[in-house]
Amino acid sequence: MAVAAVIFDLDGVLVDSERVWGSVREQLTRELGGHWHPGALRAMMGMSSLEWSRYMHDDLDVPLPPAEISREVVKRVGRHYEDDLPLIDGAVDAVQRLRRRWPLGLASSANREIIDRVLELAGLADDFAATVSSEEVPRGKPAPDVYLEAARRVGIEPTTAAGVEDSTNGLLAAKAAGLTVIAIPNRDFPPAPEGLAAADVVLNSLDDLTPEEIELVAA
Repeated sequence: MAVAAVIFDLDGVLVDSERVWGSVREQLTRELGGHWHPGALRAMMGMSSLEWSRYMHDDLDVPLPPAEISREVVKRVGRHYEDDLPLIDGAVDAVQRLRRRWPLGLASSANREIIDRVLELAGLADDFAATVSSEEVPRGKPAPDVYLEAARRVGIEPTTAAGVEDSTNGLLAAKAAGLTVIAIPNRDFPPAPEGLAAADVVLNSLDDLTPEEIELVAA
């Protein structure tokens, strides 16, 4: 199969952001008298903003409407990124290396304003043909919706795209959408066995993400 496009995840693939989101959510939960627990961060990985804000309200007992929870978390995460954007080593090079070969998409669980600001701060906004937030589709990961929409916006069939993911829910979403799935596991939050099983190849880092590797996997 000839690859027609590559679709990246954002959090955990291009930006080492899971700890940022986790610390912001935990801090807000505790500030407002909610009940944080050790599994909360992993439970919210891959959820859309509508889903994780509802989870914080319903399961963590944060006493704000979900929409207000989402706004406050996004404001704090954005402030952190303005001060220190935690790009993963090799992120800019990987994006620009693949951009010379294929159109790129981005399928992220992050809010739209976070996606746009991260790409602007990283100098990558012009490298993506299309970007999609899971808040713009009916369901977050592990449902395939965000990948299907990214492929549609890029203008290709999902089965002709390669997806680059790090998390269990992201890997399952890309697989369910029919993409060739490339896993680059996050060392701090490694995917579960069922996530790795959905991958067509597992790479050690973004440095290994080359056009030659992608074509070999998709062949």
